[in-house]
Amino acid sequence: MRKRPRLSLSEGEILRALGGLEAALADHHDRYPGVPESRQPVHTVAGGAHLFRRDTAAKLGRIARGYLDRYAGDPAALADALGGAWSPGLAGVVHQRLRGKLEREPVESFLIDFEDGFGARPEEEEDAAAVAAAHETAAGVAAGSLPPSLGIRIKPLAGVTGGRALRTLDLFLTALADAGGSLPDGFFVLLPKIVCPEQVTALARALDRLEEKLGLEAGAVTIEIMIETPQSLVGPGGGAAPPGLVEAAGGRCRTAHLGAYDLTGAAAVAAEEQTLDHPLCDVARQILKLSLAETGVQLADGATNLLPVEPHRGGTSLSEAEGAENQAAVHDAWRRHYADVRRSLAQGYYQGWDLHPAQLISRYAAVFSFFLEGLDATARRLERFVAGAGQAILTGSVFDDEASGQGLLNFFLRGLASGALTTEDIAKSGLSLEELETRSFRTILERRGA
Repeated sequence: MRKRPRLSLSEGEILRALGGLEAALADHHDRYPGVPESRQPVHTVAGGAHLFRRDTAAKLGRIARGYLDRYAGDPAALADALGGAWSPGLAGVVHQRLRGKLEREPVESFLIDFEDGFGARPEEEEDAAAVAAAHETAAGVAAGSLPPSLGIRIKPLAGVTGGRALRTLDLFLTALADAGGSLPDGFFVLLPKIVCPEQVTALARALDRLEEKLGLEAGAVTIEIMIETPQSLVGPGGGAAPPGLVEAAGGRCRTAHLGAYDLTGAAAVAAEEQTLDHPLCDVARQILKLSLAETGVQLADGATNLLPVEPHRGGTSLSEAEGAENQAAVHDAWRRHYADVRRSLAQGYYQGWDLHPAQLISRYAAVFSFFLEGLDATARRLERFVAGAGQAILTGSVFDDEASGQGLLNFFLRGLASGALTTEDIAKSGLSLEELETRSFRTILERRGA
């Protein structure tokens, strides 16, 4: 008869040692629910509120297609313009899907900007712009012409601009309600220049009252925050500030955006060095990434401020030299933007900012090439992963690497949502579209196990 191994702790002592752990783990799950199920746009396209129209997204797509025709009309020209070391096959797929995206859904998220993109204007002018933007939004909802996500950026809740910011928000939402328009899908309010959590709380309180007065569902308007001051990144005690800002939103916070240029400027970085690849931006990205990991808050990188602007206007009347200068300027800006987007993707930032319609080309080219280059290897890995995990479940073994499996699944979810991947690409992973749409690696395993 085998002798039982000796234990030093009694069963009661073990239970006492574990006392309270279940509640703590439940609290952990509430605080860190993981990746949100909602689609994250690949970008935020910002434009001045005075310029916003119901068909702005379609107009930006037309402008971008014109740039594509002029400066990257075929796959080889696109690869050369962006400096991408692509095979001819990859270049062809990227070019084809890029053009299709610009025709079908050129903008995924648009920001009606009452801050930097609008500037300081007379009170009555901002009042009028807020009401006009609301009417255009209502018309866009009715026509189905708005992008999947739409929001407004108000002025900072500080000093003389605080009252102005909430007045603009009130005017916009009230005019939208009066026009009979429902809130657009994915509607948000972006709060800039945050230096303390109380500013976020103030916005949340204002939204509580506005929703109540306008008959909107409680919590219908989400908050997005700009991380663009040192105080919004590192708190007074030296700890990471973003979690406190998210908590101050009272469950409304959906996305945290890195404002690279205000942040580097506040840190006394010289203007010519204020770029997305500055080491300070890398530090900021990692603080954001680690402090908000698995909280359900999405992260967005900043903008590339070198814009693909043609120095010469005139169309067909341009000289050969002027045409060459235009192409060089556009290609240089595209390469900078493409490199910035690929760097963001490599650091786990799947959303960024675009400030010019021609940046849609370098944005989608970077996103599509990123997912297409990793497609075959990730598909093989996920197929093996699902098979191995499913076998573990069937045999009663423990499979404890669910997070890795979910990460592989998220690759396909993001790639499909952006237009980089197709349902045929998904099939390479061994998953059906129905399985992918569960958005849950655990659910896929459980269904296969059953």
